Amino acid sequence: MPETDYRRLADAMAVEIATGRLRPGARLDPVRRYAYGRGIAVSTANRVYAELARRGLVAGEVGRGTFVRAGLAAPPLAEPGRPGVIDFEFNFPAVPGQAEALAEALRDALAPERAAKAMRPVGAAGHEAARQATSRHLARAGWAPSPEQILFTGGGRQAIAAALAACAGAGDRVGIEAMTYPAVKAAALRLGLVLVPLAMDAEGVTPEAVEAAARTGPLKAIYLQPVIHNPTGATMSEARRRALAALAAREEIILIEDAVFGFLDDAPTPPLIALAPDRVLLVDGLSKRASPGLSSGFIAAPSAALRRRVAAAIRAGAWHASPIGLAAATAWMESGLLRRLEAQKRLDAQARQAVLRAGLEGQALHGDPRAYHLWLELPEPWRSDAFATAAARRGVAVTPSSAFASQPGHAPNGVRIAFSSPSMTAMEQGVAVLAELLAAGPESVSE
Repeated sequence: MPETDYRRLADAMAVEIATGRLRPGARLDPVRRYAYGRGIAVSTANRVYAELARRGLVAGEVGRGTFVRAGLAAPPLAEPGRPGVIDFEFNFPAVPGQAEALAEALRDALAPERAAKAMRPVGAAGHEAARQATSRHLARAGWAPSPEQILFTGGGRQAIAAALAACAGAGDRVGIEAMTYPAVKAAALRLGLVLVPLAMDAEGVTPEAVEAAARTGPLKAIYLQPVIHNPTGATMSEARRRALAALAAREEIILIEDAVFGFLDDAPTPPLIALAPDRVLLVDGLSKRASPGLSSGFIAAPSAALRRRVAAAIRAGAWHASPIGLAAATAWMESGLLRRLEAQKRLDAQARQAVLRAGLEGQALHGDPRAYHLWLELPEPWRSDAFATAAARRGVAVTPSSAFASQPGHAPNGVRIAFSSPSMTAMEQGVAVLAELLAAGPESVSE
């Protein structure tokens, strides 16, 4: 069949989707059945489905089939703080009195006698007070970084980008979780890195997946979230961390350990960086601990050689910390305010989880009981995109699995529910909406 014909077939199916004859979440015929029904080659049918996927109209799910994506008619849910939306999509924890306490400490940090110093530019190494405060604050069971090991960026995302850039160059292979933080995928692709999805189990990336990937070609680095993984909520056991640390040493791989949710772990096991200090970069930030409005990012690099590469990457990427942001972070840590906020947020997360679990009792919820997000495994016949769009039409924002999948078509059938942002009242209302949708099923959703 000529190339234009497969596009014409895709156009025809796109019309069916746009007019509602093919509803969000509808399963398309298997490729062979579609081909035989229209008297076309299977290869042409594959091109039709690929074209629909390219347009964002359908999504393939391994072992389940190809489904019509939802979201084309959904309200825009791309930004936090949207009026009238119960936000289970963005995770920005805040506790009562947080803004006032942070502002008070910031006023002290920017008092006239300190303001001139706070306005001076800072390099990747920040300044001595920041290094001392950060090294004390990041210390945990089995690990305490020295001040000279700490480097600073403008936020957690910049810390991840700088770590990736320090470990690998364009065309290099970097391992990434099969389901992972979307900003990591974006940063890696901008750097020209080749992403290698790694299979996961209930604890996160498996050693077997790393070994299999390393057999097909060298891995320069692997990005991991060992504690309260985003989006699944998985937390690695110490045994798993030790196995991955040993693999990293044997295969000469750098592990990028994202500890952004580690502060919610009230009984922390040794981090990866404690088990393989010469092969790990730990990245962290203040957007979840304190506030995204004035954040700082941290990179702990025990290896002097790695630290030089990270510092060079921060300079090249212009990912330096804001002097005022760094002054604020230092003040918040030195005063003990950040510790107090973290303790409050640990209690807050558990209280919110109780509300969510009670409202969705009987549903397949997965994740760490200390987290600010949970993974909802959807019952049949719901599909992830269709459920997210149905919730959006009811004013509730959740994140479909496709946002986190490292490989198109390999996302599980679920959604992430992040519940740190709404008020408790709004949270209860949002949970009730989700429960109603799950009970009613996709056929109850009006066009």
